[in-house]
Amino acid sequence: MKKLITYIFLFCTVLTVQAAKTKFTMSAPSAVEMGKQFRLSFSLNERGSSLQLPPGLSDNFQILMGPSQGSSTSIRNVNGKTTTVVNYSFTYILRAKKEGSFEVRPGSIQVGGKVIESNSLKIKVVKAQAKPTQPKSSGGQPQSASQNIQLDKDNLFVRVALSKINAYRGEQIIATVKLYVNPNIPIAGFDEVNLPTYEGFYTQDIEIPQQINFTREVYNDKIYQVGILKKTILFPQQNGKLKIEPISMALLVRQQVKARSFFDDFFDNYRTVKARINSAAVTVNVKDLPTAPANYLGGVGNFNITSEISSENVTTNDAVTLKVKVTGNGNIRLVRNPELELPSDFEVYDPRATDNVKASDNGASGSKTIEYLFQPRFEGDYTIPSLKFAYFNPSTGKYVTKETPQYTLHVVKGSEEQSTTVISSLRKEDVQLIGQDIRFIKTGNPALKAKGNTFYGSLPFYLIYLISALLFVVLYFVYRKKARENANIALVRNKKANRIAIKRLKAASGFMKQNNNEAFHDEILKAFWGYLSDKLGIPVADLNRESAITRLQERNVEELVIKDFEEVVEQCEFARYAPSGGSEARQELYKKAESTMSRFEKQIKR
Repeated sequence: MKKLITYIFLFCTVLTVQAAKTKFTMSAPSAVEMGKQFRLSFSLNERGSSLQLPPGLSDNFQILMGPSQGSSTSIRNVNGKTTTVVNYSFTYILRAKKEGSFEVRPGSIQVGGKVIESNSLKIKVVKAQAKPTQPKSSGGQPQSASQNIQLDKDNLFVRVALSKINAYRGEQIIATVKLYVNPNIPIAGFDEVNLPTYEGFYTQDIEIPQQINFTREVYNDKIYQVGILKKTILFPQQNGKLKIEPISMALLVRQQVKARSFFDDFFDNYRTVKARINSAAVTVNVKDLPTAPANYLGGVGNFNITSEISSENVTTNDAVTLKVKVTGNGNIRLVRNPELELPSDFEVYDPRATDNVKASDNGASGSKTIEYLFQPRFEGDYTIPSLKFAYFNPSTGKYVTKETPQYTLHVVKGSEEQSTTVISSLRKEDVQLIGQDIRFIKTGNPALKAKGNTFYGSLPFYLIYLISALLFVVLYFVYRKKARENANIALVRNKKANRIAIKRLKAASGFMKQNNNEAFHDEILKAFWGYLSDKLGIPVADLNRESAITRLQERNVEELVIKDFEEVVEQCEFARYAPSGGSEARQELYKKAESTMSRFEKQIKR
């Protein structure tokens, strides 16, 4: 009987695993035009039969053709193991019967005697868009339709889409910079990209692919190719109306040139034109928070708090760590540390806080860990009080208070003798004397000297007088030399060049930690151009990449260092016209800039 049950269990397990491996997927465009044909495709990774279309599909869509069946085979070799995957496809050609938003229910197919269902889809049908005219060339052939599409705000624009325009102070808002392009307009590149700075907000960028991927989207009942340029989490820091200034950019559009002669018909003549676009300003209405409780620490979102103590049985020689962890979704980096109130018989150290926050399409989430370190000075039983943590939940519009458990600390006397005097700046008693009943006027071995023996007129007195006079003369000549050097402006700039460049690189590091991409790259460029201008004696107005490289080669700077300098400048200039590659790319760029600057300083002095 036990064997039979085991066999049945294994059989069911095999069927479950087999079903889990079978993938049946339905795909179609998310937006289509009335009268336009589109494909509805099914993909299956095993051989199946009796394909059933989604119920009610013919009510909203006309089936023009299908199914067209096909198959493809892929072979993979991983760690010496070769696997073969066969994919079967079924394609239908459809056309919408009416406008509106429709949900396509799952289709089904039989695989190995079992019915497998696909996913569902949502398709939005919009009215047919006006087609651009296609004039004929001199040879009688129609030209490209994109030639006659107007590059206006109806066919090409950028906008800042906000997840909400009414929010509380500190509540997170997802801001997405989207580029909308008519599907018939070919984009060749970007130029002069000025992304928003979001003044009045604390920001955190969401990592997106560096390569822009365009997807179909319906906006104002028209279909566009939409690319995401930037995603940012905004935390408003002021009350009232906060305005996000318009952003501007220039797009390079590839257009076909009208044929001027018979011979032009044999060649594709194109030109690239620059189309400038601007977004509209966006206003966010920020509401003030209600009157906060005493234990409110600036958190806006949804959080939880936990704690753990290193030990509850210690000696007076041991240090105790209380670790408090705040987790959740919201402005977790802006949450202040809870204040731990301990008895005066404890030596307390400054808390240490670390955070681990990730930014995604759902907002900022993660944890913040605060470690409190303290040491009991006397034996006994003490209560470590609980920490109350209040935050504001914007979804309910109310404050929520959570607290950690309290701990009982049992302290026994340590093996070593405790210090008789303990000073703590965090306690009410600055100095406490322990085990000392009598305070003597002076302790130790005093140094005695004969009466009438004074320092004035002695040999050490005259030596100090002489040394002071010599020191004055030395300082006089050093000052004169400094004054002559400061009169030479070029020499002064040469000496200060490296120090000024290091300050600018440190400023760039600060912008990198703030995820301020534009200011980060601008500060690195200022550091290099300012340094080379001071070191090489070239005015900033006359300084460019070619002149800088020529002068560096004259100074016998290594070609490898010059090449690194060119790469740093190219990456910084490119970052002005395209989204950044994320925090890892900025970190690598900063390290290369710092290393190149250090090698400049060593080799230019040679």
